[in-house]
Amino acid sequence: MEYKAVTNKTTDTAITEAIRTSQFVRNKVLRYWMDNRGVGKKELYRYNTRVRDEFKFVKDLNSHACQASVENVERAINRFFVSAACRGSDINYKKAKPGKKGYPRFKKHSRSVEYKQSGWKLHPTKRRITFTDKKGIGELKLLGKWDINTIDEKLIKRVRIVKRADGFYVQFCVKIDSTQPLPDTKNVVGIDVGLEHFYSDSNGNHQENPRFLRKAEKDIKRSQRKIYKKKKGSAGRRKARGVYARKHLRVTRQRNEHALRLARNLCLANAMVVLEDLNVSGLVKNHKLASSISDASWYLFRQWLEYFGGKFGREVVAVPPHYTSQECSNCGVKTQKSLSTRTHSCSHCGHTEQRDINAAKVILSRAKATGGHPGSNASGVGTSTSVGCKTCRGKCRQ
Repeated sequence: MEYKAVTNKTTDTAITEAIRTSQFVRNKVLRYWMDNRGVGKKELYRYNTRVRDEFKFVKDLNSHACQASVENVERAINRFFVSAACRGSDINYKKAKPGKKGYPRFKKHSRSVEYKQSGWKLHPTKRRITFTDKKGIGELKLLGKWDINTIDEKLIKRVRIVKRADGFYVQFCVKIDSTQPLPDTKNVVGIDVGLEHFYSDSNGNHQENPRFLRKAEKDIKRSQRKIYKKKKGSAGRRKARGVYARKHLRVTRQRNEHALRLARNLCLANAMVVLEDLNVSGLVKNHKLASSISDASWYLFRQWLEYFGGKFGREVVAVPPHYTSQECSNCGVKTQKSLSTRTHSCSHCGHTEQRDINAAKVILSRAKATGGHPGSNASGVGTSTSVGCKTCRGKCRQ
């Protein structure tokens, strides 16, 4: 759950100081680990205690917020070692593949500070929150549509303050059962994402590609030019950068809302959704199409499909993407065609169909034809969407 926080200059300064302190603790603990390779979890927390005793501004931050920074370091270290240990095994490497897995790095521009179950207190109306440490944040008014009044305060496990281009937001991590069983449906659908259409499905439907960045590109470039017309270090330049950042933030929110809505509708209407296991990070290396691929947000769309698949008890299946555009959905014979050819015409059986719809049918047929093997999901947490394997909410066979 996320709320917009109503702040003033004093609270802005206090929150920024809390974020910088959290970053400082993380970097100090990471440096300690680098200088003393082999130290364990307990040693990291003990060093955190020493840092709090040494620096007063660190002690002013809630102790649990400092512990959350240590946990951040611990996760980065574990990801690195799991990835390094799995490089010799094909199956295990797929578990380590999602997310950041390189050597832990220092944070330069942190944008959040995280509190656990202490250091904050909700107002009885649950429309205000007070941070009780010595950073001076104090009481913040919360704006939003989430109904947190119905949730027991004991179920709130984390509270995070996040800085964005248009202000500060307060996020609540709540421990609740999000599974919503729905009436059974036997509908299955294969989807082929693209650039001409956002996706085409095996039922012959096309979903329009909104191209949010393309539509806002002219305005964004104009605001970017205004930055360089201002003197470096001036208030005008800082304001111009804020305008530029907010325009990009608006595009990001539009993409997220669009992907969320479509993914939810697909999972509500179908018992199984089949898509391609695309390597989006590899596709964007094509500099001629990188901007369009990023604007389409295929990766974000897959993340939301996995989320709603688990929430609604639907099956989300990812199949290998090789030759889905070339293969005939009627007879299976491959017919070579260029990207400019938008109609599939099979030279073997004479089947003719719109290219993307034909690909969606091929994608669906592959999920029905193979049991496959477990793979990695887009979010990098557990195994929810598998290559050729049905979603089982983390219980997929290993």
